[in-house]
Amino acid sequence: MRHGEVHNPARVLYGRLPGYGLSADGRRMARQAAEYVKSLDRPVSALVCSPLQRTQESAEPFAEIFGMAPVIDERVIEPTNVFEGKRMAIAMINPWNWRHLRKPALPSWGEPYADVVGRMNAAMTHAWDAVDSGDIVIVSHQLPIWITHLAVAGLPLRHDPRARRCALSSVTSFEMVDKKWTETAYAEPASTAGAVDVGAV
Repeated sequence: MRHGEVHNPARVLYGRLPGYGLSADGRRMARQAAEYVKSLDRPVSALVCSPLQRTQESAEPFAEIFGMAPVIDERVIEPTNVFEGKRMAIAMINPWNWRHLRKPALPSWGEPYADVVGRMNAAMTHAWDAVDSGDIVIVSHQLPIWITHLAVAGLPLRHDPRARRCALSSVTSFEMVDKKWTETAYAEPASTAGAVDVGAV
């Protein structure tokens, strides 16, 4: 699951910066996602989240509904990005920043996509192997979830961030089949009308 809307009045790219928690609407979105997962009537055996505030807060309704404490896993965290704390439209006015865009397939502005895929796969596989049965809820971030989708689908990792199918509090489901991940479902259970979603890397 992706976290809910973040309180980000300056509309900066917040990345891994501290102090970016959920807005009131973001908490509502996280609860809607948790209630959606509960409505599937499937056993949930574990709850995992990234160490950032917004994912830990998004995990709270899951912890309440399913009666389990979230396990923090650094491997599902937001990638690094040189533009953290900046508004992208303003940052791109400065020609000095253009050097960070020289290799978009890598990408040159932050953590390589292949590294994100590797750590997400390791975290997902570890969580899968740690339980005997049931589902695992992992609360993460847009880029790690989307890049995992691309890798599992066998698609190029290079992409336009504006075209990601990974809405706030969306749920992307994967299953291990013959030791390989396959994507089984995607859902947007939360009402996101009017949401501000400009801080993802």
